[in-house]
Amino acid sequence: MAEDAREHPDHHAGPDRPQYHGVPANALPLTASEDRQWATLAHFGGILGCIPALLIYLIFKDRGPFTAQESKEALNFTLPPTIAAVVANLLVFVPVVGNIFAVLATVIWIALACFSVAAGIHVNRGQPHRYEYNLRWIK
Repeated sequence: MAEDAREHPDHHAGPDRPQYHGVPANALPLTASEDRQWATLAHFGGILGCIPALLIYLIFKDRGPFTAQESKEALNFTLPPTIAAVVANLLVFVPVVGNIFAVLATVIWIALACFSVAAGIHVNRGQPHRYEYNLRWIK
């Protein structure tokens, strides 16, 4: 059995075995360029609903002030229309009025995509963006 351990370096414990270290508990702050990039992606993510902004906010809020500010703004803006679109998509299956909800869900998605792209372009230039109509549920 001792010979098997010598033949397999994975089972060998000794000073020549490489030491692996984990990632530091606190992630490094974002550079100015990365901060602007993630803030921009939070707004562009509105094309897919509120999930991208939520993830960016949760992951990067403590690493970059611009990302924290803009991802929160994007999340506040995309959350109500995402909920409305999900409800409208569920109501598509209601007989007779289902087609109305299909059109409504499509209109919501198109509006959300247009506003999100416009905001993303604005933020990519390094300027903060405020949606004119935003509930700002998350403070």
